[in-house]
Amino acid sequence: MTGMDERDLKKELDATLQTRRELGEEYESALVDSFLEKVDRRIDGAVERRVRRQLAEQQMTAARDSRSPTPTDSFGERFGFGIVSLVLAVPLSAIGGGVAHLPGLLVTWAGIVGVNVVQAARTNPGLFGRRRPAEKDDAWED
Repeated sequence: MTGMDERDLKKELDATLQTRRELGEEYESALVDSFLEKVDRRIDGAVERRVRRQLAEQQMTAARDSRSPTPTDSFGERFGFGIVSLVLAVPLSAIGGGVAHLPGLLVTWAGIVGVNVVQAARTNPGLFGRRRPAEKDDAWED
């Protein structure tokens, strides 16, 4: 409990004891029950706040972890994708070069390179991300 709760609780106890002195012993049981009910409500409120806070922290941690980039596949999958890409590049180059000559060949290879760049970006998050600017070295300045 916080300092404010402790002071309030002490005031409640003092008031309960003062009321007992005024009313007498026949109301003691009811006064104690009433005081304990108030204590229970305060404890329940404190526990509920603590549980909510911990739950919110867990949700925040889970949300952060789900956003963290992780490689999505293994070396074998990347290697296989590269092999398939090269195997398909041969007939696609022949078709593109045969139909449209040099422009067809360039478009074909631009597509092959584009597919591989997208695959690399997907499997390695942050590969094409921002780089930190190099720090200035004052020794080279005039």
